[in-house]
Parts: sequence; structure tokens; C-alpha cells
Amino acid sequence: MRAVIQRVSEASVGVDGEIISRIGRGLLALIGVSVHDGQRQADWMVDKLLGLRVFENSAGKFDASVLDVGGGVLVVSQFTLYADTRKGRRPSFTEAAPGALAEPLYEQVVSGIAARGVPVGAGRFGARMAVSLVNDGPVTILLDSERA
Repeated sequence: MRAVIQRVSEASVGVDGEIISRIGRGLLALIGVSVHDGQRQADWMVDKLLGLRVFENSAGKFDASVLDVGGGVLVVSQFTLYADTRKGRRPSFTEAAPGALAEPLYEQVVSGIAARGVPVGAGRFGARMAVSLVNDGPVTILLDSERA
């Protein structure tokens, strides 16, 4: 499982011109699921997202997590995180999980965050979405559970 995490002051996701989810201060997590992923990777991602210390303390050092600051998490599925661009000009997505595998794992990440009492929003799996955000910092981090 792979994610691009952005610390945001606000973020939203829309489908067909309608905002379906929105958060204030927190994290936007674009989540990709690979054909090799399972429950362990989804659990790892939840723990990492909620424990990642990317919010500053009074000294300006990264020392607080989204849990510590009372922020929210907006989770958006993004299979293109598994694009293979090593050959040619058209990306290959052979490592991206098909929807039947990816959707339940994506939903496990969303429900795992909610189970910890963190305000969570989500995109619509498989939909064409419009994601808006104000990146705070900017802070953008790549997480890859295969390295865990």
C-alpha cells in the first residue's frame, strides 16, 4: 500500500460538481493499493497515518501527529500511485490492485481511522473526483508499506 500524504489547512473532494467530503486542518491521504496488499498493509497504513508527526510544536519542530492536534484525515483512492513509467510513454498499472481487492482495503483504512475517533472523510472509490486542498507548509510525504 502506498500513500501520498499532504498536511493541509483544508481539503475537499467532489464528484460530479458536488462536494462529498471536506476536512479542516489535518492530512489528505491519497491511497494506492497494490496486488500484493492485504490486511497487514491496511493496518500499517492506519497506524502510520495517525502516528506520523508532521505538525509543529511551539519550537517549530515536527513533533505532533494528527491525533495530537485534533485534526481530520481525508482519504482518497488513487490507483495511479502504482504507475510504472520505466518503459515507453504510457504508464502501466499492472501492480495496482483491481477494484475487488483494492476497495475493501481502502475501506479498511477509512474505517480504521474512524475507529480511533479521528474525523475522517473519504472520496468515492472508482469515481472521477476533483480534489482541492491547501497544502500547509508545504508538507508532502510518501508512505510505502512495502518498506515497513
